[in-house]
Amino acid sequence: MQPTFSIAGLGKLGASMAGAIASRGFNVIGIDINRHTVELVNAGHAPVQETNLEETIAANRERIRATLSHQEAVLNSDLTFVTVPTPSDGTGAFSLQYAARAFRDIGRALAEKKGYHNVVLSSTVLPGSTRYGLLPILERQSGKVCGPDFGLCYSPEFIALGSVIHDFLNPDFITLGEFDEKAGEQLEGCYAQIVCNAAPCRRMSLENAELTKIALNTFITTKITFANMLADLCERIPGGNVDVVSNALGLDCRIGRKCLTGGLGYGGPCFPRDNVALGFMAHSVGAHADLAETTDRVNRALPERIIRRLRGTIQPGCTVAVLGLAYKPAAHVIEESQAIYLVEALLKIGARVVGFDPQANEAARAHLRDRAVILGSIAECLAQAEVALITTPDVAFGELKVEDFRSMKGSRTVVDFWRLLERQLAGQRDVHYIAIGCSADDKTNADRLAALWKDAAAGEENDSAIGAGAN
Repeated sequence: MQPTFSIAGLGKLGASMAGAIASRGFNVIGIDINRHTVELVNAGHAPVQETNLEETIAANRERIRATLSHQEAVLNSDLTFVTVPTPSDGTGAFSLQYAARAFRDIGRALAEKKGYHNVVLSSTVLPGSTRYGLLPILERQSGKVCGPDFGLCYSPEFIALGSVIHDFLNPDFITLGEFDEKAGEQLEGCYAQIVCNAAPCRRMSLENAELTKIALNTFITTKITFANMLADLCERIPGGNVDVVSNALGLDCRIGRKCLTGGLGYGGPCFPRDNVALGFMAHSVGAHADLAETTDRVNRALPERIIRRLRGTIQPGCTVAVLGLAYKPAAHVIEESQAIYLVEALLKIGARVVGFDPQANEAARAHLRDRAVILGSIAECLAQAEVALITTPDVAFGELKVEDFRSMKGSRTVVDFWRLLERQLAGQRDVHYIAIGCSADDKTNADRLAALWKDAAAGEENDSAIGAGAN
């Protein structure tokens, strides 16, 4: 018999999972404590903004319904995914406040249910959270025992905002932490029917799965930060170009090209907090996470370092256009956005900032209020600016031509963090183009290296002279 799924928490992940699972032919019951969210889903609409979510829910409306009642959902489904928020607390750890509330309500529903039910936590948590923090709540509220009476798994999703549905249905692999074999087998069988790409499934303990999730995210941030270090070095050597270096490095199968493009740092609702949380976890168990802590420190220092690098170009009173305000292209989220941090740093040195983002204008306007001017188009920004910063590799910015920048004032300086416009703008006389990660002054860089190694050259000449005298 085909299983029915319930999903507790209809945010970006939960609502997208509901739509994705329904699109594969399964019935899904969504659970949320927000009545408006429930009403939107039951009316066939997306409760949150996410790529293709509105269309997916509308197309599968007959298989998706939502409720405020955990009991109703649990009693009428076979497996419950829990996708509630786990925000960072004051220590850097992930709070279980919302997860504990969901597990309490699910436990009470389990007390009324006859037959087996599997509970799957998908939210990001630290090792030990599922077994020692949340399992006791289920057993206490249900009066039942995990294993014989109900199942428990930890199975995080490796998704990115803007492509949640695609990523959920086409994962690179499935991480499945299981309390016991029965729960793991059931969940693996469900995934085999849901995903589109026959992704490999790795079954493991709850704690190993919890660590795998946060380890993957922190490893990616380390790779991004390494690429930004290479970009800084490439700016200081003659002919330096971080894309040339990264393209070569990426050919090594031990490294790979993904996440190795030097530019701005990482941001968003997941990556920055995961390094902090891993540091907290390591210290709590007597281990060390120096690499994760250093990655976080270097990433947070990047905007101020960039401003120091551009102080000769950006003076107090200068108007700077910041093109790209979200934490990544094609997203409306500005949480931990490097572009927003750059805006803050620019304001601190007395620059005037105008900004534009194809998706994130409203969020940026609400955050910055009257400290910066968020405009409705790229052209409006450039017409007011002396300096333009291209801070996200958005398609709209990559399509700009040299003519678009001729409306700028003063120096007409374009700082391109992703080298989107190198072909269009490099060498143009009326636009000063700075490609971050590339050498802008080969002579100065060559002189610097020559000075660095002059003693070695002198030493070689002395050795030759000594050799000649011996003959």
